[in-house]
Amino acid sequence: MTGSVKLIGFSQKRRAGLKLRLPVLLALLPAILVSCNKPGGQSAPPAVPVSVARVEIKNVPLEIQDIGTVEAYNTVSVNSRIGGELIKVYFEEGQDVKEGEPLFQIDPAPYRAALEGARANLERDSVRAWNAGETVKRYAELIGKEYITQQQYDDMLAESEALKATVRSDRAAVDNARLNFDYCFIRAPLAGRTGRLLVHQGNIIKANDIPLLVIHQIQPVYVRFTVPDQYLNQLLEYSRGGKLEVRAASTEDGQEINTGELSFVDNSVDQSTGTITLKALFPNANRLLWPGEFVNVSLVLKTIQGAVVLPSRAVQSGQNGDFVYIVGPDNTVESRPVTVSYSFKEQTVVEKGLDGGETVVTDGQLRLYPGAKIELTEGVGTGKAGSS
Repeated sequence: MTGSVKLIGFSQKRRAGLKLRLPVLLALLPAILVSCNKPGGQSAPPAVPVSVARVEIKNVPLEIQDIGTVEAYNTVSVNSRIGGELIKVYFEEGQDVKEGEPLFQIDPAPYRAALEGARANLERDSVRAWNAGETVKRYAELIGKEYITQQQYDDMLAESEALKATVRSDRAAVDNARLNFDYCFIRAPLAGRTGRLLVHQGNIIKANDIPLLVIHQIQPVYVRFTVPDQYLNQLLEYSRGGKLEVRAASTEDGQEINTGELSFVDNSVDQSTGTITLKALFPNANRLLWPGEFVNVSLVLKTIQGAVVLPSRAVQSGQNGDFVYIVGPDNTVESRPVTVSYSFKEQTVVEKGLDGGETVVTDGQLRLYPGAKIELTEGVGTGKAGSS
């Protein structure tokens, strides 16, 4: 009995001690839990390094973009109309020539002789025709006096008419000989740039055989490109208001080369590709567009006034659509859904969700979450991300 009483007394003391400590433990429990949730039990998560940019309000073009091919405004293959020896070349390969400038000379000696012969025949037959005409006049008087027969008069009249026809034929022969002589001197049919020489001096060439030279007119030039037929209605609608602007840029660095106007819309859609062929005319004053070259083409349908624009890399895609991270004045971020209109040249036009002047994150989004603290690595401002 005595041992049993001592055990009960000890258990009652422990229960009394626990009753005293329990309220203290319950009071400290929230602080313990908060401490356990913090890294190391002491500090907040570190700021995430990001790049930011300012949302802008500006006028932007509504464009259709494609790869185009530069074409010469005119291309001429220079051939010889006569045969003979090529005795002179007046230009250097790749030289600019003006319309009418001499290019080649074919040996004119045989054609000069032919021209002189044709002129001699004309002079001879002209004299004979004149003499026959005078004889006809005399025979007209004689037949009235019945000194000659009607048959004699008719024969002389026929001979006179035949000689007149011979004279006309001789004149045509002279003209043809003069043309052949002139064809010995081949001139530029248009102003442009010469290509490589296809036939060299000293060769014997044939009439209308292989080309001697190809000339490209490169001021102005065309750029041919295609657009999907889904844009055809918009294209026709906007073109009613006037010529549409077309811009050509380098395929290497995207730098704009020249600005022109839409000049041609094909009359049918290519059913095999679902595209329609267009051409734009460029003045090419700087001669940076070269026939056969590929260029980036931007067809400007219209200009959107007061558009909300931000860098395309700021727009992220999620399960609920596109969104961006907005930077607040306390250098924390919030996620905001946006409605994208279209993108151009690494920029995006936003239809809904943003206002001009707001700051968005452009790099480092993978480590962000709503309410996350950030630090600026590059972009707008030098202190807080929300400052300018």
